[in-house]
Amino acid sequence: MRRDVKKIGGDKVTAVGMGTWGIGGKESPDHSRDRESVEALKYGIELGINLIDTAEFYGKGHSEELVGKAIQGFEREELFIVSKVWPTHFGYESAKKAARASARRLGTYIDLYLLHWPVDNFERIEETLHALEELVDEGLIRYIGVSNFDLELFKRSQEAMRKYGIVANQVKYSLRDRWPETSGLLDYMKREGIALMAYTPLEKGSLARNPCLAEIGKPYGKTAAQVALNYLIWEENVVAIPKAGRKEHIEENAGAMGWRLSKEDREKARGCV
Repeated sequence: MRRDVKKIGGDKVTAVGMGTWGIGGKESPDHSRDRESVEALKYGIELGINLIDTAEFYGKGHSEELVGKAIQGFEREELFIVSKVWPTHFGYESAKKAARASARRLGTYIDLYLLHWPVDNFERIEETLHALEELVDEGLIRYIGVSNFDLELFKRSQEAMRKYGIVANQVKYSLRDRWPETSGLLDYMKREGIALMAYTPLEKGSLARNPCLAEIGKPYGKTAAQVALNYLIWEENVVAIPKAGRKEHIEENAGAMGWRLSKEDREKARGCV
């Protein structure tokens, strides 16, 4: 597979990663769903995808445990693992405790640790960011990021940092929900060289079933889902993290890399939704 390479901080990551929301929740008594999830993640790594996104909130930590199982046997330095701290764990000591618990479940350090959602009390955000800076010094995490922060809050958070920069903002972004484009967030992050991680990029599968996008993909030999993902990673600083639940979906997602829509077809894709 010809990989698209993007940058988060100083690290190279694949333009399409693997998201684990909804993985590690309710499972069958024989743990078959867990095994399927682990095998799917392993398959993605074997295809060359090196970015895996998870969170302590997903499956109450079980998603992190499954990621930990999936990465066993692979070169850790070649992978880029993202996790997140839930707002109830914001604060100096509680954020540190949450990060250490996530690292234990993963069985490894965390490459990028995000504040999962903003809270109204900015002092709590600031305190948490400063705690994460200390975790970078300790080597538990390597980079700091945020999630679901609008442009104003993102800038304010940047100004609050003492030692390190914020290298990523993970937000909902898809062909159907293009608010990062219209709000100025995408342009700002592009100018600053900061990664925008797009979650729910296929709108829970609905864009994969879009006949208009499928028609655009035909000359490229690509599916509607691949067109929808390629629309996003067309931007130099955007990484997409569709759910990695099944092998066939991961293989299709990987096929969104290694090529680009023309400017004309990209504009047509906007009109499909």
